[in-house]
Amino acid sequence: MKNGIVFNIQKFSLNDGPGIRTTVFLKGCPLRCIWCHNPESNEFKREMMYASSKCRNCGKCAVACSFGAHTFEDGKHIFDRSKCTLCGKCQDNCFYDVLEIAGKEMSVDEVTCEVMKDKAFYETSNGGVTISGGEPMSQFEFSLSLMRAFKENGLHTAMETCGYAKEEHFRQIAPYTDLFLYDYKLTDAKKHKECTGVDNELILSNLKMLDSMGKSIILRCPIIPTINDTEEHFEGIAKIANELKNILEINIEPYHPLGSGKAENLGREYALASLSFPNDETVRQWIDAVCSKTEKIVKKA
Repeated sequence: MKNGIVFNIQKFSLNDGPGIRTTVFLKGCPLRCIWCHNPESNEFKREMMYASSKCRNCGKCAVACSFGAHTFEDGKHIFDRSKCTLCGKCQDNCFYDVLEIAGKEMSVDEVTCEVMKDKAFYETSNGGVTISGGEPMSQFEFSLSLMRAFKENGLHTAMETCGYAKEEHFRQIAPYTDLFLYDYKLTDAKKHKECTGVDNELILSNLKMLDSMGKSIILRCPIIPTINDTEEHFEGIAKIANELKNILEINIEPYHPLGSGKAENLGREYALASLSFPNDETVRQWIDAVCSKTEKIVKKA
């Protein structure tokens, strides 16, 4: 059975579907949202994260590395990513959690075994398991096998998705998915492509198709100041929710800048590093703006 690349298994998750859940985060995403809060999920491969601010220049990593990826010049740690083979020896010898490999190859059985450890909590809270990313549909065969295994073990299943995948793949995985946490990022197609790298035609088409299949959907809407905190977008959120029969609720997801530090640890630039957390009053206004246009439940995620 095909293995997949997992970058986190989060226990006792309360924000990724009903009840107490375990969320399995898979690596790889076809979008490049400029506000992404999990940049370690973007690539379809393992990556080394280097938190330079934690480094105490002990030199243990340089001793452990056989490839010269870690050197020290004038007491400063220099990490050359081009020489890193992801062998993990530097991570194993770092006392300060400076180095961490994002991504681990796992089998369906390994993931299922880890998820099933908390089955008692799912049963007492009406919870279950959620697969997220990245974009889980980008590791389709692995995600499909996971969902089948979860259902065989009697779990409630949810998927967090950006919706950008083949329609046929959604049709195949839908019978094993009890709930879709479906992203609605931008109403304007041109701006959607500018900010995510893809337009929203396929995303909207798949959303409508899942609704027509009678699948339960929570619409998840990241709101980014200066990007999509507009009346046009709030109207767009309400319009699509009103058109579809199986939208259970709308979740407003306020921007947070936590992806900035992760991007730095990956050696990347973060486009929105200057933005900060919106205040509570601003978030309330966003929720009210959508509430005024729909009878669907609207709440902060």
